[in-house]
Amino acid sequence: MKYRLHHVQLAAPPGSESAAREFFVGVLGMRELSKPPNLARRGGIWLELDGTQLHIGIEADQRPAGKAHPAFEVDDLDGLRQRLEDHRVELSEDEPLPGRRRFYARDPFGNRLEFLSPEGG
Repeated sequence: MKYRLHHVQLAAPPGSESAAREFFVGVLGMRELSKPPNLARRGGIWLELDGTQLHIGIEADQRPAGKAHPAFEVDDLDGLRQRLEDHRVELSEDEPLPGRRRFYARDPFGNRLEFLSPEGG
């Protein structure tokens, strides 16, 4: 059996689609996808990342993911770090990961996000 990740979903509070677009599309540069009409009525947004999707789903009692998180491999980690700092996104570090450089950020809803790249890249 072969597996391939199709999407990861993060939760956001009701009415937060604009903030999600501003952060994930405006700051991170992800591409928004059209949701199927039968799912669009639930709110939230879908994003595409090089063949994998990130779904921002609406939850009435949303609580940020503290430890659980998606990790995004990026080709310009330093450029992304600067972009996030320019948008006043708080960043944090963690223990070194062999062969990788990385840092963490929080989305506007408090969810933990990891960004990483190969060491030397």
